[in-house]
Amino acid sequence: MNPLHWSYRVSFLAGFLVCAALLGFALFAEYHWNLIPCPLCIFQRIGFLAMAVFFLLGALHAPRGRVRWAYAGGVLVGALFGIATAARHLWIQSLPADQVPSCGPPLDYMFDAFPFAKVLRMVFTGSGECAKVEPILGLPMPAWALLWFVLLGAWAVRAALRRRA
Repeated sequence: MNPLHWSYRVSFLAGFLVCAALLGFALFAEYHWNLIPCPLCIFQRIGFLAMAVFFLLGALHAPRGRVRWAYAGGVLVGALFGIATAARHLWIQSLPADQVPSCGPPLDYMFDAFPFAKVLRMVFTGSGECAKVEPILGLPMPAWALLWFVLLGAWAVRAALRRRA
């Protein structure tokens, strides 16, 4: 069966499974390869988690008409958040060593000590641990994440545009 002819429900279920597999791989890399996630990595995981929730809800509900765009829109919000985070992460990784920002406090401490808006601002200004490049199959992890955010966002739009239930 050609994936381009899948129904909305099956397409969104596939999107959910891909997000779950990506999150599973991130946990595998963290616990088995000891690749400790930096704050930007954590935020990329949150983007995939948000997408997974909307993919799953869309698969379970399988709405018709314009309501499909509510779920696709949720996926796109997660994808856009992830794209911005991964792009920022790649930019920090591309900086020369003398221009990399200094390492900040751990993310759990920041959430305990600061309001959420300030934590976001601190994380997106970057920190030194985000500059470490850990290539997987020749690309850094945020490059893979960026690719998957774009593909899954496009997948949700394609599913929402399909006429088939």
